[in-house]
Amino acid sequence: MEKTSKQRKRKWWLISLSFIIYHLSFSVALTSCVDEDEFDNTPQGNFEALWKIIDEHYCFFDYKQHEYGLDWQEVYNKYKVRVNGNMTTMQLFEVLGNMLDELRDGHVNLSASHDYARNWTWQENYPANYSDSLERRYLGTDYRIAAGLRYRILDDNIGYIRYSSFQSGFGEGNLDEVLSYLLVCRGLIIDIRSNGGGDLSNADGLASRFCQKETLVAYTQHKTGRGHSEFSDMEAKYLHPSSNLRWHKPVCVLTNRGVFSAANEFTSYMKAMPQVKVVGDHTGGGAGMPFSSSLPNGWTVRFSAVPMYNAQKQSIEFGIEPDYNVQLTEADVLQGRDTIIEFARRLLSK
Repeated sequence: MEKTSKQRKRKWWLISLSFIIYHLSFSVALTSCVDEDEFDNTPQGNFEALWKIIDEHYCFFDYKQHEYGLDWQEVYNKYKVRVNGNMTTMQLFEVLGNMLDELRDGHVNLSASHDYARNWTWQENYPANYSDSLERRYLGTDYRIAAGLRYRILDDNIGYIRYSSFQSGFGEGNLDEVLSYLLVCRGLIIDIRSNGGGDLSNADGLASRFCQKETLVAYTQHKTGRGHSEFSDMEAKYLHPSSNLRWHKPVCVLTNRGVFSAANEFTSYMKAMPQVKVVGDHTGGGAGMPFSSSLPNGWTVRFSAVPMYNAQKQSIEFGIEPDYNVQLTEADVLQGRDTIIEFARRLLSK
């Protein structure tokens, strides 16, 4: 690689080791490191820096090689020839974004002042199976609000909770009030469709209200070296019952392809509860805890660094299959009915 003057060089911090979206409820031992290599702030230098960050720290290479034949070295060869010293900033951003797109990971993003490269195929290529107009019909105008939760009792004595983002927090008091109000109901619907995730501690806190005993809900691993297969042994994660009010009656969790990241993890936790059924469409996935790092030109890359698995040690990176696959039908929409909600109501009424 051709070297420029020292004034044009900058230290490349390989990994910042700061959480981006999640805050895990279990502690993770992490050690920060600075890469010994320095990369020029040139198109070629930024390309090499980005490829190496992913090569040494991305966590799903083996899994995705098995699932669809991903070969990161071949990706390097494919995109290296597209980078040259005469390309514009916009052209470089497009090439680097396309390279990251090969990972098919919604937690992998490249951020610059002018754009945000992302892969949203986990939801964009599928039916929405959700309508905010229908949601308003079921909630009405007199629904209750507790922090990020909206809730009411439907006319067949089924409780309904709409939670649109795990980024919206709540307190233990909020959950106590919600469950106390819905206690008269014979069943409960938790609608997390199109919930793109957020704070994992919110997923833990909500799921613990449906946990009656210590329950194995997940496994996680951590990188122990720079090789694609260098990981620690799987570490079990157990969910403990809340010491506050808990729900013992049947529950339906409603999902679609827009359920991602912490919402995907919540779905996995709830599937471990015997009184819970998941209804709707396959979730979008997102089972890697994301971290961030910077390129020589200041662009930020986010990537999956810590893989998480379900209680059966299976990867849920590409989503979770519901217990009942139900699609929103056009005929029902025209009649003002939500097919997925109505299916859950019938299921709970039994």
